[in-house]
Amino acid sequence: MKRILFPTDFSEVANNAFVHALELAKTMNGELIVLHSFDLPVVDNQFFPENYMIIYESLELSQFDMFKDEIPKLRAIAEGRNLQHIKMSHRLMDGDLVYNIKKAIVDDKIDFVVMGTSGSTGWESFFLGSNAGNVLNGIDIPMLCVPLEAPFKKIKTIGFTTRFREKDKKALKRVLKIASKTNAHVKCLYVKTDESDVNATLIKSWEEEFAQHPITFSVVISNEVTETILDFMLQKDIQILTMLTYKRGFFESLFHNSLTKKIATEYTYPVLAIPIES
Repeated sequence: MKRILFPTDFSEVANNAFVHALELAKTMNGELIVLHSFDLPVVDNQFFPENYMIIYESLELSQFDMFKDEIPKLRAIAEGRNLQHIKMSHRLMDGDLVYNIKKAIVDDKIDFVVMGTSGSTGWESFFLGSNAGNVLNGIDIPMLCVPLEAPFKKIKTIGFTTRFREKDKKALKRVLKIASKTNAHVKCLYVKTDESDVNATLIKSWEEEFAQHPITFSVVISNEVTETILDFMLQKDIQILTMLTYKRGFFESLFHNSLTKKIATEYTYPVLAIPIES
Protein backbone atom coordinates (compact mmCIF):
# COMPACT_ATOMS: atom_id res chain seq x y z
CA MET A 1 0.00 0.00 0.00
CA LYS A 2 1.43 3.37 -1.05
CA ARG A 3 1.69 6.08 1.57
CA ILE A 4 0.93 9.68 0.58
CA LEU A 5 1.95 12.65 2.71
CA PHE A 6 -0.38 15.63 2.53
CA PRO A 7 0.98 18.76 4.30
CA THR A 8 -1.80 21.28 4.87
CA ASP A 9 -2.52 24.66 6.39
CA PHE A 10 -6.27 24.00 5.90
CA SER A 11 -6.58 26.83 3.37
CA GLU A 12 -8.69 26.77 0.21
CA VAL A 13 -5.52 26.01 -1.76
CA ALA A 14 -4.71 23.06 0.48
CA ASN A 15 -8.28 21.73 0.44
CA ASN A 16 -8.24 21.68 -3.35
CA ALA A 17 -4.98 19.72 -3.25
CA PHE A 18 -6.56 17.38 -0.70
CA VAL A 19 -9.03 16.18 -3.33
CA HIS A 20 -6.09 15.33 -5.61
CA ALA A 21 -4.40 13.53 -2.70
CA LEU A 22 -7.57 11.51 -2.04
CA GLU A 23 -7.88 10.53 -5.69
CA LEU A 24 -4.21 9.58 -5.85
CA ALA A 25 -4.68 7.40 -2.78
CA LYS A 26 -7.65 5.75 -4.45
CA THR A 27 -5.68 5.19 -7.66
CA MET A 28 -2.63 3.80 -5.88
CA ASN A 29 -4.59 1.81 -3.30
CA GLY A 30 -2.86 3.97 -0.74
CA GLU A 31 -3.37 5.80 2.51
CA LEU A 32 -3.02 9.45 3.49
CA ILE A 33 -0.93 10.95 6.24
CA VAL A 34 -2.20 14.49 6.88
CA LEU A 35 0.50 16.75 8.29
CA HIS A 36 -0.01 20.17 9.84
CA SER A 37 3.24 21.87 10.79
CA PHE A 38 3.45 25.11 12.73
CA ASP A 39 6.22 27.36 13.98
CA LEU A 40 6.19 28.63 17.53
CA PRO A 41 7.48 32.21 17.76
CA VAL A 42 10.83 32.95 19.31
CA VAL A 43 10.23 34.50 22.73
CA ASP A 44 13.07 35.93 24.77
CA ASN A 45 12.46 34.47 28.20
CA GLN A 46 14.46 37.22 29.92
CA PHE A 47 11.51 39.52 29.27
CA PHE A 48 8.87 36.93 30.17
CA PRO A 49 10.52 34.77 32.83
CA GLU A 50 7.31 33.85 34.62
CA ASN A 51 4.98 33.50 31.64
CA TYR A 52 7.41 31.83 29.23
CA MET A 53 5.92 28.34 29.40
CA ILE A 54 2.35 29.65 29.61
CA ILE A 55 2.81 31.50 26.29
CA TYR A 56 4.07 28.38 24.53
CA GLU A 57 1.49 26.08 26.06
CA SER A 58 -1.36 28.40 25.00
CA LEU A 59 -0.01 28.62 21.44
CA GLU A 60 0.35 24.84 21.21
CA LEU A 61 -3.16 24.38 22.56
CA SER A 62 -4.63 26.80 20.00
CA GLN A 63 -2.92 24.89 17.19
CA PHE A 64 -4.25 21.61 18.55
CA ASP A 65 -7.79 23.01 18.80
CA MET A 66 -7.62 24.29 15.23
CA PHE A 67 -6.25 20.95 14.03
CA LYS A 68 -9.02 19.10 15.87
CA ASP A 69 -11.68 21.34 14.30
CA GLU A 70 -10.32 21.09 10.74
CA ILE A 71 -9.84 17.32 10.46
CA PRO A 72 -13.63 16.61 10.38
CA LYS A 73 -13.88 19.06 7.45
CA LEU A 74 -11.35 16.98 5.50
CA ARG A 75 -13.30 13.84 6.30
CA ALA A 76 -16.45 15.56 5.03
CA ILE A 77 -14.67 16.30 1.74
CA ALA A 78 -13.75 12.63 1.50
CA GLU A 79 -17.33 11.56 2.21
CA GLY A 80 -18.62 13.98 -0.42
CA ARG A 81 -16.53 12.15 -3.02
CA ASN A 82 -17.41 8.69 -1.67
CA LEU A 83 -13.82 8.24 -0.60
CA GLN A 84 -14.41 7.92 3.13
CA HIS A 85 -12.89 4.45 2.95
CA ILE A 86 -9.44 5.90 2.28
CA LYS A 87 -7.32 5.28 5.35
CA MET A 88 -6.23 8.58 6.89
CA SER A 89 -3.95 9.34 9.82
CA HIS A 90 -2.81 12.68 11.19
CA ARG A 91 0.36 14.40 12.33
CA LEU A 92 0.58 17.70 14.22
CA MET A 93 4.20 18.85 14.45
CA ASP A 94 5.81 22.05 15.61
CA GLY A 95 8.97 23.35 13.99
CA ASP A 96 10.25 23.96 10.49
CA LEU A 97 7.91 22.71 7.76
CA VAL A 98 10.65 21.39 5.50
CA TYR A 99 12.34 19.54 8.34
CA ASN A 100 9.04 18.03 9.47
CA ILE A 101 8.15 16.87 5.97
CA LYS A 102 11.54 15.24 5.52
CA LYS A 103 11.20 13.59 8.92
CA ALA A 104 7.71 12.32 8.11
CA ILE A 105 8.94 10.92 4.78
CA VAL A 106 11.49 8.81 6.64
CA ASP A 107 9.43 7.92 9.72
CA ASP A 108 6.24 7.07 7.82
CA LYS A 109 7.95 5.55 4.76
CA ILE A 110 6.22 7.97 2.39
CA ASP A 111 6.00 7.23 -1.35
CA PHE A 112 4.41 10.49 -2.61
CA VAL A 113 3.91 14.05 -1.38
CA VAL A 114 0.92 16.14 -2.49
CA MET A 115 0.91 19.89 -1.87
CA GLY A 116 -1.13 22.86 -3.03
CA THR A 117 0.19 26.11 -4.47
CA SER A 118 -1.60 29.36 -5.09
CA GLY A 119 -1.30 28.94 -8.84
CA SER A 120 -1.08 31.80 -11.32
CA THR A 121 0.79 34.37 -9.26
CA GLY A 122 2.16 31.86 -6.82
CA TRP A 123 4.08 29.34 -8.92
CA GLU A 124 7.31 31.29 -9.09
CA SER A 125 7.38 32.07 -5.40
CA PHE A 126 6.26 28.51 -4.73
CA PHE A 127 9.30 27.07 -6.46
CA LEU A 128 11.77 29.77 -5.51
CA GLY A 129 12.45 30.35 -1.85
CA SER A 130 9.16 29.06 -0.44
CA ASN A 131 8.91 26.18 2.00
CA ALA A 132 7.27 23.99 -0.61
CA GLY A 133 9.98 24.82 -3.11
CA ASN A 134 12.60 23.90 -0.57
CA VAL A 135 10.81 20.61 -0.01
CA LEU A 136 10.92 19.89 -3.74
CA ASN A 137 14.62 20.59 -3.83
CA GLY A 138 15.28 18.45 -0.79
CA ILE A 139 13.29 15.25 -1.19
CA ASP A 140 13.91 12.24 -3.38
CA ILE A 141 10.35 11.00 -3.91
CA PRO A 142 7.69 12.19 -6.39
CA MET A 143 5.69 15.26 -5.43
CA LEU A 144 2.40 16.37 -6.96
CA CYS A 145 2.06 20.17 -6.94
CA VAL A 146 -1.52 21.37 -7.35
CA PRO A 147 -2.51 24.97 -8.15
CA LEU A 148 -5.79 26.27 -6.76
CA GLU A 149 -7.10 26.81 -10.29
CA ALA A 150 -6.75 23.08 -11.10
CA PRO A 151 -9.80 21.14 -9.90
CA PHE A 152 -9.38 17.39 -10.01
CA LYS A 153 -10.05 15.77 -13.37
CA LYS A 154 -9.88 12.12 -14.20
CA ILE A 155 -6.38 11.43 -15.47
CA LYS A 156 -6.61 10.30 -19.06
CA THR A 157 -3.41 11.77 -20.46
CA ILE A 158 -0.05 12.45 -18.81
CA GLY A 159 2.49 14.70 -20.51
CA PHE A 160 6.16 13.77 -20.42
CA THR A 161 8.96 15.73 -22.06
CA THR A 162 12.18 13.87 -22.75
CA ARG A 163 15.59 14.13 -24.32
CA PHE A 164 15.89 10.34 -24.55
CA ARG A 165 18.48 10.10 -21.82
CA GLU A 166 18.84 6.90 -19.77
CA LYS A 167 17.85 8.79 -16.62
CA ASP A 168 14.65 9.92 -18.37
CA LYS A 169 13.78 6.29 -19.05
CA LYS A 170 13.76 5.42 -15.35
CA ALA A 171 11.38 8.29 -14.63
CA LEU A 172 9.17 7.33 -17.56
CA LYS A 173 8.75 3.84 -16.14
CA ARG A 174 7.52 5.37 -12.88
CA VAL A 175 4.99 7.45 -14.78
CA LEU A 176 3.80 4.39 -16.70
CA LYS A 177 3.09 2.62 -13.41
CA ILE A 178 0.85 5.49 -12.37
CA ALA A 179 -0.79 5.59 -15.81
CA SER A 180 -1.58 1.87 -15.61
CA LYS A 181 -3.69 2.48 -12.50
CA THR A 182 -6.01 4.91 -14.29
CA ASN A 183 -5.83 3.50 -17.82
CA ALA A 184 -4.16 6.75 -18.82
CA HIS A 185 -2.08 7.32 -21.94
CA VAL A 186 1.39 8.83 -21.67
CA LYS A 187 2.31 11.25 -24.42
CA CYS A 188 6.02 11.97 -24.71
CA LEU A 189 7.43 14.94 -26.54
CA TYR A 190 10.93 15.56 -27.81
CA VAL A 191 11.57 19.00 -29.26
CA LYS A 192 14.36 18.63 -31.79
CA THR A 193 16.27 21.88 -32.19
CA ASP A 194 19.21 22.75 -34.39
CA GLU A 195 21.48 21.87 -31.47
CA SER A 196 19.85 18.52 -30.67
CA ASP A 197 22.11 15.49 -30.86
CA VAL A 198 19.53 12.69 -30.49
CA ASN A 199 19.53 10.42 -33.53
CA ALA A 200 16.72 8.42 -35.09
CA THR A 201 18.25 5.11 -34.00
CA LEU A 202 17.96 6.03 -30.31
CA ILE A 203 14.37 7.18 -30.71
CA LYS A 204 13.51 3.95 -32.52
CA SER A 205 15.02 1.89 -29.71
CA TRP A 206 12.78 3.63 -27.18
CA GLU A 207 9.71 3.07 -29.33
CA GLU A 208 10.52 -0.63 -29.57
CA GLU A 209 11.24 -0.98 -25.84
CA PHE A 210 7.93 0.62 -24.84
CA ALA A 211 5.85 -0.79 -27.70
CA GLN A 212 3.60 -2.75 -25.33
CA HIS A 213 2.78 0.25 -23.15
CA PRO A 214 0.10 2.96 -23.58
CA ILE A 215 2.58 5.51 -24.78
CA THR A 216 3.09 7.71 -27.81
CA PHE A 217 6.35 9.39 -28.80
CA SER A 218 6.20 12.66 -30.70
CA VAL A 219 9.18 14.43 -32.22
CA VAL A 220 8.68 18.05 -33.26
CA ILE A 221 11.38 19.97 -35.10
CA SER A 222 11.48 23.48 -33.73
CA ASN A 223 13.80 25.98 -32.11
CA GLU A 224 10.85 27.44 -30.17
CA VAL A 225 10.92 24.91 -27.34
CA THR A 226 8.60 26.79 -24.99
CA GLU A 227 5.84 27.38 -27.51
CA THR A 228 6.12 23.83 -28.85
CA ILE A 229 5.64 22.26 -25.42
CA LEU A 230 2.69 24.50 -24.62
CA ASP A 231 1.04 23.76 -27.95
CA PHE A 232 1.60 20.06 -27.35
CA MET A 233 -0.04 20.23 -23.92
CA LEU A 234 -3.11 21.97 -25.32
CA GLN A 235 -3.48 19.83 -28.43
CA LYS A 236 -3.12 16.55 -26.55
CA ASP A 237 -5.50 17.51 -23.71
CA ILE A 238 -2.99 16.69 -21.01
CA GLN A 239 -4.21 16.61 -17.39
CA ILE A 240 -0.86 16.34 -15.61
CA LEU A 241 2.52 17.62 -16.69
CA THR A 242 5.53 15.62 -15.55
CA MET A 243 8.73 17.48 -14.76
CA LEU A 244 12.03 15.75 -14.05
CA THR A 245 13.74 17.58 -11.21
CA TYR A 246 17.37 17.73 -10.28
CA LYS A 247 19.19 18.55 -7.10
CA ARG A 248 19.85 22.05 -5.78
CA GLY A 249 19.61 24.75 -8.39
CA PHE A 250 17.09 23.07 -10.68
CA PHE A 251 14.18 25.40 -9.99
CA GLU A 252 16.39 28.46 -9.89
CA SER A 253 17.45 27.75 -13.48
CA LEU A 254 13.95 26.65 -14.46
CA PHE A 255 12.48 30.04 -13.63
CA HIS A 256 15.04 31.94 -15.63
CA ASN A 257 13.42 30.68 -18.81
CA SER A 258 9.96 31.51 -20.06
CA LEU A 259 8.40 28.04 -20.21
CA THR A 260 7.31 27.56 -16.62
CA LYS A 261 6.45 31.23 -16.18
CA LYS A 262 4.12 30.94 -19.15
CA ILE A 263 2.59 27.76 -17.78
CA ALA A 264 2.16 29.54 -14.45
CA THR A 265 0.40 32.61 -15.80
CA GLU A 266 -1.62 31.21 -18.70
CA TYR A 267 -2.27 27.56 -17.91
CA THR A 268 -3.18 25.65 -14.78
CA TYR A 269 -1.83 22.14 -14.66
CA PRO A 270 -0.94 19.92 -11.75
CA VAL A 271 2.77 19.20 -11.97
CA LEU A 272 4.20 15.83 -11.00
CA ALA A 273 7.83 16.45 -10.04
CA ILE A 274 9.98 13.33 -10.21
CA PRO A 275 13.51 13.61 -8.86
CA ILE A 276 16.34 12.19 -10.95
CA GLU A 277 20.08 12.30 -10.63
CA SER A 278 21.71 15.21 -12.44
